[in-house]
Amino acid sequence: MNKPLILVVEDDTPVRNLITTTLKAHDYRFLTAANGESAVLEASSHNPEIILLDLGLPDVDGMEVIHKVRSWSNMPIIVISARSEDMDKIHALDAGADDYLTKPFSVEELLARLRVTQRRLAALQIGSVNTDSVFTNGKLKVDYAAGCAFLDDQELHLTPSEYKLLCLLCKNVGKVLTHTFITQQIWGRSWENDVASLRVFMATLRKKLEKEPDSPQYIQTHIGVGYRMMRVEP
Repeated sequence: MNKPLILVVEDDTPVRNLITTTLKAHDYRFLTAANGESAVLEASSHNPEIILLDLGLPDVDGMEVIHKVRSWSNMPIIVISARSEDMDKIHALDAGADDYLTKPFSVEELLARLRVTQRRLAALQIGSVNTDSVFTNGKLKVDYAAGCAFLDDQELHLTPSEYKLLCLLCKNVGKVLTHTFITQQIWGRSWENDVASLRVFMATLRKKLEKEPDSPQYIQTHIGVGYRMMRVEP
């Protein structure tokens, strides 16, 4: 599996050096940027396959970088930030980030997240997703071939991770999927903080999918167990 080109956006020199040293030791190619303006320039000029993005940049907030990159690209963005509140994670994921690591983080966890993202990129390249079917449930339609979803014939603007989560639920409609099963499918492992991240992803997905999130029509929560995609009448 070829290692992807990674753009590291971090203004804290020791943290940036830790990340780049780790990447170099594991044969990843990388670029660096110390502020938001250079990050957008590097992303548009070199088209990296993954971005590692700090939110607390000296010139602009990292959220603005996410919005700008998402205006032209779906390249995976992994946020690495000291902001640990759930709302910070929700805002970043809702803006288009694919994953969220809270500082301080372990090198092993960063590498695990990169491996999962790399496998996801490889799967997309070889077309491992079933490309001849369309899933329909009520007013929800998921076109696996096109890689997009629609509600009431309006396209849902989902992040890659939200889309992967939606596909997992749709392909198991009517079944209760445990937190462990979902996190293993999405991230390739099941750590304690992955369940917290799953709740954040589910909240952002529901916000886009459910007209009344407090009375969900499509995704049912089984407290302490997991989630289930419910069958909805046309």
